[in-house]
Amino acid sequence: MTRIIIDTDIGSDIDDAMALALALRSPELKLEGVTTVYGDAHLRAKMVSKMIQLAGKPDIPVMAGLNRPLLGNRPVWMAGHEGEGLLEPGEEPDYDRRHAVDFIIETVMNNPGEITLIPIGPLTNIAASLIREPRVASNVKEIVLMGGATRLGDNGADIRVVEHNIACDPEAASVVFGSGAPIVMVGLDVTMKVQITEQERQRLIRTNDPLNLKLADMMERWFGFVQERHTYMHDPLTVSLLIDRSLVQTRKMNIQVEYDHRPRTGQTVATFDEPANVTVCLDVEADRMVRLLMSRLLKEGA
Repeated sequence: MTRIIIDTDIGSDIDDAMALALALRSPELKLEGVTTVYGDAHLRAKMVSKMIQLAGKPDIPVMAGLNRPLLGNRPVWMAGHEGEGLLEPGEEPDYDRRHAVDFIIETVMNNPGEITLIPIGPLTNIAASLIREPRVASNVKEIVLMGGATRLGDNGADIRVVEHNIACDPEAASVVFGSGAPIVMVGLDVTMKVQITEQERQRLIRTNDPLNLKLADMMERWFGFVQERHTYMHDPLTVSLLIDRSLVQTRKMNIQVEYDHRPRTGQTVATFDEPANVTVCLDVEADRMVRLLMSRLLKEGA
């Protein structure tokens, strides 16, 4: 089993919740803990705690982390319906009161070469961990992160230059990419190819499984927010690479984060310069990934 920590900004977009559900229902993965980041990390921790309860795995610890970007110099974006469809009115699921950064450092340093970090939100908690304890970079097994875009795939002309997780805290992203840790970057080049639709939502409803019903409810709210009947599986694809790395094609590249102090800057610039510090995902078998995701959520041979 691969030992992982998921660091998430679970909230409005359904992909974080789907990624967590995939991890909870994949026997290849041992979820050592879940940490939350950005905006209202405590609300996000309550959401994670509720999902873990619904999955029947209440012993997995959940810790809240940092609410603000590393330098506190950027506005925080939240959609405004975080928790709706998952938490009942007035519900306050409990969670571990240790700080996320403390948990990340302690777990990685006490288990050298064994823990994979999966950040699927802004990289603030991961950067803070590396700043406080630089040896995290040499003791972590791998950092498999959702973030950035190279625009080098066959869909490059259709992809925006700046990706949300990086733009929310580009200073933190720069710390992480420059840390020397082994990194896999799962960017928009591949995640924008992986979609689920109303068809998958209906399949979740038909299971009558408590966790799947909540996922379907949250998905309906997200569809209403974006005014679309499909959405992108950015974060589930990231988690899926710990189950089947052959889903993607990769190339080792040098990634630098270019930004200034205006909001919404933070471009991940990919070059073939040395050192090639990041394994970059450039293509994906999207249909096979969706089949993997749904088979696990529907408990088909998991």
